[in-house]
Amino acid sequence: MSQEEHETVENSDLENEESEAQEEASSESVQENELEALKVALAQSEDRYQRVHADFENIRKRLEKEKYQALEYSNEKFAKELIPVVDSLSMAIAATKSDMDANELLQKLEEGVELTMKQFLSVLEKHGITPVSEDEPFDPNIHHAVQQIDSPDHESGDIVSTFQKGYRYKDRTLRDAMVIIAN
Repeated sequence: MSQEEHETVENSDLENEESEAQEEASSESVQENELEALKVALAQSEDRYQRVHADFENIRKRLEKEKYQALEYSNEKFAKELIPVVDSLSMAIAATKSDMDANELLQKLEEGVELTMKQFLSVLEKHGITPVSEDEPFDPNIHHAVQQIDSPDHESGDIVSTFQKGYRYKDRTLRDAMVIIAN
């Protein structure tokens, strides 16, 4: 090989090496750009995650606060409906200080107390509180037998009379009815 051919081959090798170096540099540059793009995307994802997590925590705290407020004020409607009953009782007390004669006063008080009792029971019933019926057969889950008596008109275990009314709240017993049952 001549010197010129040898130089041409060397030049071509040098060009190939330079070309490979440029490709390597270009490849590294592309990889660096991709790495930077991935870092930016990761930072954006972390930011979105933190914002969503903060929103979630705020919603959770707000719902918890609303739940406690709902529990704290759950009897508000019930209390508002009892206020007229209190007003009726206040009027009954005020009536005792009037100048009516005793018989007329007792008659008016009796009427007022009966109406107030109906009003009160109506409010209780509206909120799911009902008296245990006196016609129900004896049930130890809702009745408490306080006495047993002999009764020719009733079978053994039947309720003869109610000593104190029982009450239910929906399906639960608030207070057992105290009853007298037949032997």
